[in-house]
Amino acid sequence: MAVALGKIESQFFAYVQMRRLGTVRTGELVRALGITPHQERELLSRLARRSLIARVCRGLYLVPSRLPPGGKWSPGEFLALTALLEDRGGRYQVCGPSAFYRHGWDNQIPNRLYAYNSRITGDRKIGPVAMSLIKLTDERLGETEIVRTPDGIDVFYSSRVRSLVDAVYDWSRFNSLPRGYDWIRAELARDREVSGELVRVALQYGNVSTLRRLGKLLELEGVAESLLRKLARKLALSSALIPWLPTLPKRGTVDRRWGVVVNYEW
Repeated sequence: MAVALGKIESQFFAYVQMRRLGTVRTGELVRALGITPHQERELLSRLARRSLIARVCRGLYLVPSRLPPGGKWSPGEFLALTALLEDRGGRYQVCGPSAFYRHGWDNQIPNRLYAYNSRITGDRKIGPVAMSLIKLTDERLGETEIVRTPDGIDVFYSSRVRSLVDAVYDWSRFNSLPRGYDWIRAELARDREVSGELVRVALQYGNVSTLRRLGKLLELEGVAESLLRKLARKLALSSALIPWLPTLPKRGTVDRRWGVVVNYEW
C-alpha cells in the first residue's frame, strides 16, 4: 500500500533520500525545505507519530533509506542504540540478557536491549525498540567483541568471558544466578583454559562479592590452585559472610576461605 504524503512530507523524503541521510536534526530542514521552525517541528512530530521516522532524543530523528511499503517503519535495535550513543559521544557494549542470548546460554529472546555505556542510565524507547541502559565508568567498559549485522552496523558485545563474570557481578539486575554458575561450569567443561580468562576478567571488572562467589565455584570445579590464589589475594580478611546464592536464605555450610555461606548445591 502506498504511503499517503502531503507536499511537505514528500519534500522531506525527497531531501533525505537525495542526501542519503540516516538522521536529521531540528534546524536542518528550515533552510533545506524553506519552512519555518514551527512547521519543521510539526513535520517531524507528525512523521514520528505515523512511525515514518523515529525520534532518538530531543532534536534528533532516524529516517529510513526508503519509504516503508506498509506505511510504517521502525529502526533496528542496533541502529537505534548506535545513533543514541554516538549523539552523546559515548561508548557502549551490549550486555546482560542480550549477551546471554547471543552467546547461546539462554534461548529466550529478550524483550529489550541491554547495554552498558558511558553516558546514560535508565530505560529508553526509540520507535518500538526498548532499551535498558546502564552507565559505567570508562574503566569498567571493556572486554568486547564486534559483530557486524547484515545491514553493516558494527555492534559491540560483551565478550563471552566478560558476560560470564557479569552474570555473577550483576546478578540482581540480570536475574542471572544460579543460571550463571551453570553457564560457567559448562564453559569449563568445554575448555579448561577458560578458567584463566575468568580469573583475569573477574579481577579487572568484578567486585569483592564477585571474587568470593566465583572463587568458591572455581574451587569446586577443581581449577588450579595458582589461579585460586590470585583471587584470594585480592580478598581482605573479614568475618562478614555473603550467601553464595544471593536469592536464597543465608543458611548452609560456612566457607571461611571465600567468606561465603554455601546455601546452594547442584
